Amino acid sequence: MSRLTVVLSQAPGKHPAKRALEESLVAALLLEPGLEVSVVPNLYDLGPDHTGRLFLESVRGDLVVLSWLYPRAAFWLLDRDGIQGHAGETKLKPPADEEDADDTPTEDRPPAIGPAGAIPDRHVYCLDLRDFNKAEPYVGEVRRIAAECRDRRDAKARERAANSPAVVQLGLGFMSPEPTPGFDAAALLAPAGRRWYPVIDYGRCTNCLECLDFCLFGVYGVDSLERILVENQDQCKKGCPACSRVCPQQAIIFPEYKSAAIAGADTGAVGGLKIDLSKLFGGDVADALAMAVQERDRELVNDGREAVGAAVGLPKRQAGKPAGPKDELDKLVDDLDALGL
Repeated sequence: MSRLTVVLSQAPGKHPAKRALEESLVAALLLEPGLEVSVVPNLYDLGPDHTGRLFLESVRGDLVVLSWLYPRAAFWLLDRDGIQGHAGETKLKPPADEEDADDTPTEDRPPAIGPAGAIPDRHVYCLDLRDFNKAEPYVGEVRRIAAECRDRRDAKARERAANSPAVVQLGLGFMSPEPTPGFDAAALLAPAGRRWYPVIDYGRCTNCLECLDFCLFGVYGVDSLERILVENQDQCKKGCPACSRVCPQQAIIFPEYKSAAIAGADTGAVGGLKIDLSKLFGGDVADALAMAVQERDRELVNDGREAVGAAVGLPKRQAGKPAGPKDELDKLVDDLDALGL
C-alpha cells in the first residue's frame, strides 16, 4: 500500500509553544497508519543543497506539508523549489474572523500564466500551524487527506484495470509508487541559514513584468519562454517587500513578512479595487505605491546608489491597451508622478 508523506516544517527559532505543538503533532502522526512522517527546518530557509530540500524533491506521491506559513505561500514556495503538484483542498479552517468573513470576489482577475511545464499527477496539501494551538485538528485533517488520497488512488487503479484487463488476468496487479528514499533524521534537521526572497504565485501572475522593471537589484529575470522568475534570490534586500506592493495581482509573496497580504494570505483581486487595501497594506493604492518607492529608495541609498523615486519602474497600467479612459490605478500613478516622490 502506498504511504502518504507528511512533512512538518519547523518554525525558525526555538519558541517553546511552537516546539511543543510540533513535538506533539509528530508524536501523534507517527501513530497513524499509512503515513511517512518527516521533519525539516523552516521551509523558507532550505537551500538547494540542504538534505531537507533534497528529501522533499525525492517525494513522488501525494504530500502534506505543515508549516508556519500561509498555505498559498507554502504551496508556491514548494513549486518554486521544483516540488510541484495539484493544490490539494483542505477542509481545515481557522476559527472564523469576523473582519474576514466576507469572501472577496475575484471575477475581475485576468488569466494567470500558471505553473511552467507538466504538473505531476499528485496533490500537495499545505496546512498552517498558526491556525490551532493543539495537534488534534491537524491529525484529524491529515487522516481525512490520507483517506481522500487512498480513494483517489483506488479509483485510478480501477480505471486502469478496466482499460487493461489482460494485466489483471495475468495476476500482475499494480505496482505502488516507489518508496521515498531514506534520509538520516539528523541530516534532515541540519541548521539552515535565514533567507529572504520573493515567491511568485503563478496562479495569479499575468507576466506583466512590472516587478522586473521596478526591482533595481537584479532579483528578477525571465526564462527561455519570457516568463518572469526569481533569478537571483540572494540579491533581494532583507526585509524589503517593495516589489510585492506594486504587483497588480498580489502575486508576489514574502512568506515571513508581517503584513498578511504580502505574506501570502488568500486575499482577493486588485481588479476594480474591490479589496480593502487599507487592511492589506496599511493605506490605499497610492499609499502602497509610495511605500514601495520609499522602501526601494532606502535600499538603493544603503547600497551607495542614488534614489530614483517614482520615475523608474511604475509603468502605466494601461500600456498595450486600446486608447481609452485611464483606470483608477493609472490615475494614482499619475498622482505619484506629480508629487515627485
